[in-house]
Amino acid sequence: MPTIFSHIAVPIAAAVALGSKRIPPSMLAAGMVAAILPDFDGIAFKLGIHYGGIWGHRGFTHTLGFALLAGLIGAWLARHWKLAPWQGYAWIALCMFSHPLLDTLTNGGVAIPLYWPFSEQRFFSPWRPVEVSPVAFSRFFTQRGADVLLNEVQTIWLPLMAAALAIFALRHSRKNQ
Repeated sequence: MPTIFSHIAVPIAAAVALGSKRIPPSMLAAGMVAAILPDFDGIAFKLGIHYGGIWGHRGFTHTLGFALLAGLIGAWLARHWKLAPWQGYAWIALCMFSHPLLDTLTNGGVAIPLYWPFSEQRFFSPWRPVEVSPVAFSRFFTQRGADVLLNEVQTIWLPLMAAALAIFALRHSRKNQ
């Protein structure tokens, strides 16, 4: 899995691309929480739940269905953000679904059951450039953890921010014409 630092890259990049007038700070914060929330399934380790099982880490919280269900929270919050319910729904669902999609790009761990409960098949991307992050907190602050962060800057942050800035520039160049 990418680190929580890189799971928040997707909502941040989307906010940059769309602009601060469209994504208020509370909406960005909710999107960032949604993007890391699937990894709270790590509590399954403490409960003795099997890692590769659907109720364990990289299980049902890493599915399209879970993201679509969580989108209901965005629909509820939409009026606070002065948006239509479908916009809040889409924001939270997409931010949350970015998590398992990024996880499919990692070079370790178990594959992701994107379409569960409709399919038991687990997926990895054919292209897996993201180094899997150390799970243990103590192992994160080692050379391995530093290597993982550098890899994430190169494979997640830089491409996302480049795309976000290009979209932002394109939007503003069209507005000024």
